[in-house]
Amino acid sequence: MEQSTENAVQRALGESRAGTDMATEMTANLAEVGATPRAHCVLHRALEGEFTQSQIADSVGLDKTTMVVITDKLEKEGLAVRTSSPVDRRARIISVTDKGRALLARSDEVVSSTHESVLSALPEGLREPFVEALTLLVEGRLAKFVECEQPPRRRSAS
Repeated sequence: MEQSTENAVQRALGESRAGTDMATEMTANLAEVGATPRAHCVLHRALEGEFTQSQIADSVGLDKTTMVVITDKLEKEGLAVRTSSPVDRRARIISVTDKGRALLARSDEVVSSTHESVLSALPEGLREPFVEALTLLVEGRLAKFVECEQPPRRRSAS
């Protein structure tokens, strides 16, 4: 399954019961390789180009405080480094280290196998249309995060 499709499935199911259950399973499975879903998303996005912390946070749906905590942890574990942006010295570019790339390779396998396992619960003829419908939603109607005063709080898997 392509990475954009995997992201579409995860984003579209985000706050539903199915999404909560899937997020819990994904969190447990990623823990086995020493990763978290948020760290996986941040590292994945950082590999796609030279993005600032804010740009990555916006693209993966994290608030700035959470992004700083995640980036601090990634940096402390030697998975990523922050460097000054050549365009704006106040902004920090997130770069993935070799150790981070190795973790991401393992976590990509976990994400793929988890998605395949979850989708295998559907009859084969429904899997592709289901993923296509979710992709249309997250790349269309749900593509932009809506600003609101009190957004729903995401519960941790603990």
